[in-house]
Amino acid sequence: MTNKHLNVVCAVVRDGDKILCTQRCRSKKPYVSEHWEFPGGQIEPGESPEAALIREIKEEMDWDIYVGKQLGSVEHEYPDFSITLTAFDCIARNKDFKLLEHLDAKWLTVDELSSLNWTEADRKLIELMTSKWSK
Repeated sequence: MTNKHLNVVCAVVRDGDKILCTQRCRSKKPYVSEHWEFPGGQIEPGESPEAALIREIKEEMDWDIYVGKQLGSVEHEYPDFSITLTAFDCIARNKDFKLLEHLDAKWLTVDELSSLNWTEADRKLIELMTSKWSK
């Protein structure tokens, strides 16, 4: 059986040396339920990654962000789907967002990111970005 493949974008929203981390809601999939992630979502057919990210952040957080350069991309196989997760460097004019699809949010430094229980794809992305940031 072929697993469904998802193309997903996420926002690495920075404020000074802090990065926004969001906690997923409880779900039937224990490997992502209540895990932490960078906010974002799936790219719809015909949509650019940047447009998808702006739309997803507006839908999930009622928040307007500026999408900058691509930071990196990772592949991951979950039990019932595979994912290509692409991160973009993002800036927000304010911190006035609502958690419409998440349980919690935290602003953490790069060094504090490992203290959270991340989804596997986001954890891979953090490893990729941390190796670039430390150079």
